[in-house]
Amino acid sequence: MPLRSTAVALAASLLASGCVIVPVTVEGFDPDCRVVTRHIELQAVQIAALNGCSGQGCESLVLIGLGLTAASAIISGSIAVTGNVVYWAEHRADCPSTAAAT
Repeated sequence: MPLRSTAVALAASLLASGCVIVPVTVEGFDPDCRVVTRHIELQAVQIAALNGCSGQGCESLVLIGLGLTAASAIISGSIAVTGNVVYWAEHRADCPSTAAAT
């Protein structure tokens, strides 16, 4: 395997091997309305690491890791968008001053 391909595979494995993107609910407080607010943020969590692999097996693991990371980002991103719309509507319903201002 050429040196450049090895470097790319190593960098990709370090960045994306065994990482998943998960939605996390964060709470805050709106002092104007005196209500607890919520929103969803995305966080990357490493669930595994590739140590000492080489050859085509390593390339396959890197590609699987990248696919897993991409799939979790799409699913978690969809959850975050939907959840944040619901939390925004809930906040508008709980805070009449915000609804009247817009």
